[in-house]
Amino acid sequence: MPDAASGASAYPHMLAPLDLGFITLPNRVVMGSMHTRLEHEENGIAKLAAFYEERARGQVGLILTAAIAPNAVGVVTPGAAVLETPDQVAEHRALTDAVHNAGGRIAMQILHSGRNSEHPGAIAPSPIRSPVKPYEPREMTADDIEETFRAFENCIKLAREAGYDGVEVMGSEGYLLNQFTSPFANRRTDEWGGSADNRLRFPTEVVRRCRQAVGDDFLIVYRQSVLDLVPNGTTAEEVVQLAKQIEGAGANIINSGIGWHEAGVPTIAHMVPRGAWSFATRRVRENVGIPVVASNRINTPEVAERIIASGDADLVSMARPFLADGLLVQKAAEGRADEINVCIACNQACLDYIFSDRTCSCLVNPRACHETEPAYDPTPAAKAKKIAVVGSGPAGLTVATTAAERGHSVTLYEATNEVGGQLNMAKAVPGKEEFFALLDYYKRRLEVTGVEIRLGAATTADELVAAGYDEIVVATGVNPRIPDIEGRDGANVLSYIDVLAGGKKVGKRVAIIGSGGIGYDVAEFLVHEGTPTSLDVPAFLAEWGVEAENTRPGGLREEGPAAPAPAREITMFQRTEGKAGRTLGKTTGWVHKASLARNKVKNVTGATYTRIDDKGLHYSVGGEEHLLEVDNVILCAGQEENSALYEALKAKGAKVHLIGGAEKAAELDARRAIDQGWRLAVAV
Repeated sequence: MPDAASGASAYPHMLAPLDLGFITLPNRVVMGSMHTRLEHEENGIAKLAAFYEERARGQVGLILTAAIAPNAVGVVTPGAAVLETPDQVAEHRALTDAVHNAGGRIAMQILHSGRNSEHPGAIAPSPIRSPVKPYEPREMTADDIEETFRAFENCIKLAREAGYDGVEVMGSEGYLLNQFTSPFANRRTDEWGGSADNRLRFPTEVVRRCRQAVGDDFLIVYRQSVLDLVPNGTTAEEVVQLAKQIEGAGANIINSGIGWHEAGVPTIAHMVPRGAWSFATRRVRENVGIPVVASNRINTPEVAERIIASGDADLVSMARPFLADGLLVQKAAEGRADEINVCIACNQACLDYIFSDRTCSCLVNPRACHETEPAYDPTPAAKAKKIAVVGSGPAGLTVATTAAERGHSVTLYEATNEVGGQLNMAKAVPGKEEFFALLDYYKRRLEVTGVEIRLGAATTADELVAAGYDEIVVATGVNPRIPDIEGRDGANVLSYIDVLAGGKKVGKRVAIIGSGGIGYDVAEFLVHEGTPTSLDVPAFLAEWGVEAENTRPGGLREEGPAAPAPAREITMFQRTEGKAGRTLGKTTGWVHKASLARNKVKNVTGATYTRIDDKGLHYSVGGEEHLLEVDNVILCAGQEENSALYEALKAKGAKVHLIGGAEKAAELDARRAIDQGWRLAVAV
């Protein structure tokens, strides 16, 4: 049985209630605002209600909704959610009722996007286009400013009518209120621009008007940019000044935001150390009397407890971790923190999906945002079956543990002496240490669900058929694709498996054939030696040029990034012309490219490979022959399906399923593999 007492003693600060007088939060964990796009689907409100309800049942202290604009001009994209008329209240009631019936609390985020909108009617403090948006905004007039104040007043009143416990006023990440505070986007010369006093007036007035509109017994959270990470942004002194003004204007809580969306510093990706930004939150907390929330790269109860206990914050905000595991707080409280499915900050099925106009989900938890779909509902099986799963990569681990959870008797065969498959290579890449947490989760799941594990068991079709399994799942993964290049068998030629898993020695001069995800991972592995900056906050801040003291406007170092010298000289090659790394993740690819560029990694595109010999790699571009003298050539040219066992079982008439890389050799696609494993486990 779970030990609730051990959970409370392990995380006393995180699990302590917060009494605000008119409302008490049961603990110090906030589910941060996330856009899911569920509202765009058929029966979208019901799906969104189910999503929030599951997190409320998981005992999160406060849920913050996705962004809701106070008027049409403030939307992030055309057709995005707005709350400005009474007839829109009913849909929101469905969400608040679902959360309250589950015992939770929910606040609605009010966000005016300003120049960050993707419609041609965007408005902003000054007519300066965001580099990540298509339209130049119109400069706000005095009438626009007053109309915006009234829109916020109206929106918060409607939010109260809709049953919300409060609102979060979005003043961070480079949206409208943040645009006013920063000289980076505010070039006005009237009473709303110029001096800090003038620039900070706009968000302060928004909060004052909101408080006046609803009285003292309605929660107002203000999300403040505590570190802009853009040139000519706000200073630490201005951040503190605004926090004090926001407190005086009537906010109950300040939630911290880190960086603008256009900032050239990663703030939430997997290479950012856990809890890296809490130093900026502490600066605010030391200067105000209301609770302050730390955010960004907080993904476990241990990190949350440390941040609160150290005095960096009063609460923590976790957004994507509640995609990974909606029961995060409940498991921690019950003494089951080792059963939490930890967010690995990959962005592959959440932010990458959102920015591709797809419904959000989660790589490690495909059920996220699919709570109402039978294909993702692991209810107990009507009849227990005897199931074999061959291969313990992400697909095999998921199908084995989920099927066992449903009551099936599952035996997992793994040819090596360690479960995890290619996850064991991913965890070796600097910046991807979160894969250790994913593997720990699966290992605990194997124990909890009672899967029988057979390591070092390279089983055969005959053995599996003879064992009398009702169902057999083949998840045997992939083999590296070896391109047809003369000299590919030379002693100086290695595969990515040799490098990431085999421990093969690699020289100082390297050519990498292939510039997809695997090629970039191998390059990151080879340019770093010693402690990765993803595990060391000061080293990470220095590498990305962040000044923790924020004495310079925006918090960027005058001397820029200070990355250590790369361990090797690396050149990456691809056959196709055009930019390298086009298949990388939409929201993290730029980080990998920037990191490797800073480490002087070169790219050659449109290459034809002639041969490899003792001198190095012979290749041509545009018909012109070249020789790159290197110590090693590393093959990262894709994978091939390892499906021989499946074909053999099929020939014997076994009831067999093929999933993961063995079914389709995409580039280390753990998202697809886990999703397939989940859906198959629900179906068998």
